[in-house]
Amino acid sequence: MEDTTTKSPVMLYTEQTPNPESLKFVTNRMLYRGTADFREEELAIEWSPMAKEIFELPYVKGVYISNNFVTITKEFNYSWEDIMLPAKAFIKAYIEAEKPLIKDGFAEAMEKIEAERGVSYDYSEEEVEIVAKIKELIETYVKPAVEMDGGNIEFKSFDKGVVTVILQGSCSGCPSSTVTLKSGIEGMLKRMVPEVTEVKSEMG
Repeated sequence: MEDTTTKSPVMLYTEQTPNPESLKFVTNRMLYRGTADFREEELAIEWSPMAKEIFELPYVKGVYISNNFVTITKEFNYSWEDIMLPAKAFIKAYIEAEKPLIKDGFAEAMEKIEAERGVSYDYSEEEVEIVAKIKELIETYVKPAVEMDGGNIEFKSFDKGVVTVILQGSCSGCPSSTVTLKSGIEGMLKRMVPEVTEVKSEMG
């Protein structure tokens, strides 16, 4: 039987992020349930046909896909005024063509890398409870706000009072992310988890 249901047209609009080099392209379609951060073209070629094609645009430095948006980080010598509309048209056409976005197995592969990164962190029983609390606070309070700005934050480690987080998407290399990290996230974690003395960040 013929499928007569018509899909709603793809709507796309842009949102500023705190990082002047990153712009968030928001659509009315669910693109990817999760976070997919492509800082290098090699990773995009391996795992995301969409990010691979976006990387072929000369001004693209990074691609981040999550939920219903794509964040593009541009090379600093290009102006958004010149490239925003072509980038928007490119993403819209890609989604309308229903081409593949992220390959199956990506989340599992990234989880494996994260697990390998964290193998060296052997927490005591007391630290396990602290880490669980820190992770919960980041997931509940920090992540939603960071996602609004087209980025992502992940817990990496807790060592002698120092929490290390990984910044992705528009947060990576953003001038204001350091301020947010110190005044917002560090302040909250110190208040809620007295064992925390400092929060540091790494780029994802």
